[in-house]
Amino acid sequence: MTTSTAPAPTTTVAAQARDVVRTYGRGDAAVRALDGVTVSIPAGRFTAIMGPSGSGKSTLMHALAGLDTVDAGQILLGGTDLGRLTERQRTLLRRDRIGFVFQAFNLVPTLTAQENIVLPLTLAGRRPDPEHLAHLLATLGLTDRSRHRPGELSGGQQQRVAVARALVTRPEIVFADEPTGNLDSQAAESLLGFLRQAVDELGQTIVMVTHDPHAAAYADRAVFLADGRIDGELDAPSVPAILSHLARLAAPAATGGN
Repeated sequence: MTTSTAPAPTTTVAAQARDVVRTYGRGDAAVRALDGVTVSIPAGRFTAIMGPSGSGKSTLMHALAGLDTVDAGQILLGGTDLGRLTERQRTLLRRDRIGFVFQAFNLVPTLTAQENIVLPLTLAGRRPDPEHLAHLLATLGLTDRSRHRPGELSGGQQQRVAVARALVTRPEIVFADEPTGNLDSQAAESLLGFLRQAVDELGQTIVMVTHDPHAAAYADRAVFLADGRIDGELDAPSVPAILSHLARLAAPAATGGN
């Protein structure tokens, strides 16, 4: 029997991990990237995932987004248990219900900005909503660049195209992996401002993995990982509060502790 990938009914929780374990390697070389992680992602809010290098934050995002499987525990998108889906069903779920923004942009160089934006719809055999597309182009300042190819756009413009592509399908949730990593400060501020606007004005759910306290301060909530485990969270995080929490996480390593 085929599992439907139609959008699930609106709930207060967009995605969640329950006691999730993910291990890479075997024997003495095994690394437990996620060690019993339980976390919920509220719908219609902006959540930042932070932690030291190797803490498991990208692994958690990949698991929540259905890009990676887990060894134990449960990943839910709305009411859908990702562990019960076939690989094809997970592919369709990612196409129909999830948006992605990656640091490397991942644009098709031979397509125009607008063609890149509507590519997920094209692959699904669907037509874009002209009003929604025009709104995205205008809000992101891409209207007059829509016919340009990626090589004719700045890094900030390319990343805005990637964001528009993630939002054009009206996904249940958008995952952004270090989206400002390749941008200058002005372009990063512009992008983060739009992500904030997408939550406030469009009701979008966004999960962003970042190492940047300034970027995380745009979120409604920051969740911290350390050694594959959840290690606290902050509501309405400020840059000083984030820096203080990160310093605490780094303290054992600095003092030679475990």
